[in-house]
Amino acid sequence: MSLPDYKSFNVTLENRIAHVQFCRPQAMNSMDKAFWVELPLCMRDIESQTDARVIVISSTGKHFSAGMDLGVFSDGSTMPVAKDPSRVAEGIRRLVLQLQATLSSLEEIRLPVLAAIQGGCIGGALDLVCAADSRYCTADAYFNIKETELGMTADVGTLQRLPKLIPAGIVKELAFTGRKFLAAEAQQFGLVNKVYADQESMMAGVMEIAAQIAANSPLAVTGCKEMLNYSRDHSVADSLKYMATWQAGMFRPNDMMKTFQAKAMKTQPEYDDLLPIKALFEK
Repeated sequence: MSLPDYKSFNVTLENRIAHVQFCRPQAMNSMDKAFWVELPLCMRDIESQTDARVIVISSTGKHFSAGMDLGVFSDGSTMPVAKDPSRVAEGIRRLVLQLQATLSSLEEIRLPVLAAIQGGCIGGALDLVCAADSRYCTADAYFNIKETELGMTADVGTLQRLPKLIPAGIVKELAFTGRKFLAAEAQQFGLVNKVYADQESMMAGVMEIAAQIAANSPLAVTGCKEMLNYSRDHSVADSLKYMATWQAGMFRPNDMMKTFQAKAMKTQPEYDDLLPIKALFEK
């Protein structure tokens, strides 16, 4: 099944790798209203309508993304309006939760998501890549929690996810100051897995990693994502119990036998796809 056209992304699919590329370089790939609506739809479309086993998110132009397009909030239809301030507050809370849900879609889908970052990764774009499973960047990349500089507290994921990725003291410094931190620092902190000389070498490297993921059992890979995300948010004891329950329900020797047979024959194993994701009661 072919995917719909998106205003904010170009999507290609090859060798079970879905490549989602931001396509508004003239606007520094800022996250406009269409972006916030389309991103979770795109993630779920790939998950439910393709045979992709991994997603690579990259961008075009000089910068990965300038973050939230300020036009989102200058549009009068975005912010709730009412005479009662408590009702306005409830509406703003709901708006923030909807924006958060857009980026959480990267975590919620069962496919691994790899982010390939060049140039600026600013504000909301940093929120986005923190929700990815792994991050890679070019030597000219830089990151910053821009919201502090603008007079607000970052609210769609960075302050919640970044302390799970790098030391809390570093996060506090970056959040309190709003300063830029460069690719070398990002790697030193552990935010990015690897720094590449340029975008071409980065994309080649990330696609090679994606191909290695796509060659593995999709059931094993989605199990890894499920367990790692659960463990991040729960105690070791709770996570071990959940792991045991997962194995009791999900583990079967089929994929392991295919692996052993392929090794014996010096070939690559071919694993069955996961069952397709469908809407409730969809045939």
